[in-house]
Amino acid sequence: MTIRVALREAIAPLSAVSDTPRLDAELIMAHALETSRDALLLRRLDDPAPAGFAGLLARRLAHEPVAYITGRRDFWTVSLHVAPGVLVPRADSETLIEAAVEHFAGTAGPASVLDLGTGSGALLLAALDQWPAARGIGIDASPDAVRIAQGNVRRLDMAGRATILRGDWAGPGGSHDLILCNPPYIGDAEALPREVAGWEPASALFAGADGLDDYRAIAPVLRPQLAPGGVACIEIGAAGGDTVPPLFEREGFAVRLRHDLAGRPRCAVVTLRP
Repeated sequence: MTIRVALREAIAPLSAVSDTPRLDAELIMAHALETSRDALLLRRLDDPAPAGFAGLLARRLAHEPVAYITGRRDFWTVSLHVAPGVLVPRADSETLIEAAVEHFAGTAGPASVLDLGTGSGALLLAALDQWPAARGIGIDASPDAVRIAQGNVRRLDMAGRATILRGDWAGPGGSHDLILCNPPYIGDAEALPREVAGWEPASALFAGADGLDDYRAIAPVLRPQLAPGGVACIEIGAAGGDTVPPLFEREGFAVRLRHDLAGRPRCAVVTLRP
């Protein structure tokens, strides 16, 4: 069977588990071939299908995220290793980087970046790639996340600029020009897709009955971590536009919302009040 035929035959079963069956099939096939998707589509479609494709396809049909199967996810301008133990970085989270770019427009950018709950290191490493003169720290409570993020620091040759530490929302001490944070914000009783609930770490998803427990913990400890003139870009969920800003406003912060490409409030842009 050629790759072209194998891809075509994979689409129907993948349609039952994915909104992007063709893309999933192509990414999995490229991984089986140890090549890029572009190279696959341009030069390999009439090659024999690799034997390993069937096993990888079975994993996707069991709802395993494509990023865990391939071990890779692109985010902003960086390519990251991801695995069970960290959330799969999503394009919606790039809204936080967009908000930071807007805040620092016309300046040299942040000198110091802190990523609270760094996971794979996606937000931190994207920010450091955006501002090559910056240095940063990623904090996570999970040993798995710390290990994976440290690996990404090495892969992206940022060991001289990025430090990954185990810790909590109170951070490592000191103040920072840019704070990035994608905390858990799913209510304990909320339903999630099988590929999320069954594979991604619950500790990075769920945040109490109303999904606000971690925001309640972050807001009181944020002020000493944020430098004057700096900004904290904090991801929020679907209902967070109404519920999250008051938690930070009560701590003396100014908060505005930035929306994602679908028009949903996605980022709380938090600054110190004058």
